[in-house]
Amino acid sequence: MLIALTPIGHVHSSRTTPVDDQWDAETSVIDLDLARFTPDALLSLDQFSHVEVIYWFHHPEAAQPNLGARRPRGRADWPLVGIFAQRAKNRPNRLGLTVCKIVKVEGVTLTVSGLDAIDGTPVLDLKPWMKGFAPRGPVHEPSWSKELMADYW
Repeated sequence: MLIALTPIGHVHSSRTTPVDDQWDAETSVIDLDLARFTPDALLSLDQFSHVEVIYWFHHPEAAQPNLGARRPRGRADWPLVGIFAQRAKNRPNRLGLTVCKIVKVEGVTLTVSGLDAIDGTPVLDLKPWMKGFAPRGPVHEPSWSKELMADYW
């Protein structure tokens, strides 16, 4: 079964290569496709503090998906983990998901901070982040993932 997705817009960012850290320093603009959307599409999104951005890893570096296991960032001191136990860009369907802070909504343009997507990235969907969808109960993760995220944001 083939599923076709059409981008709703694209990211404009100062980053042109997928470097792994310091994404909180980024302010990105997402311009919706003017042929398909009017400002009504973003109406009231500014009433939320954060938005989930679903996007496609379009950079050639992500073109060779990993279907098995690897060491995150290639670090020998971290364990071998399956692709679905990490958030690497070389995913089977090359989808990314990030919760970003909403900076401004203006017309068909959304400005966010903390989006870990590079310039030109196709955006597939936007969803307001709501506390009601946050994990319920205790959250736990392995120590290597905490170490990996130390400088990410």
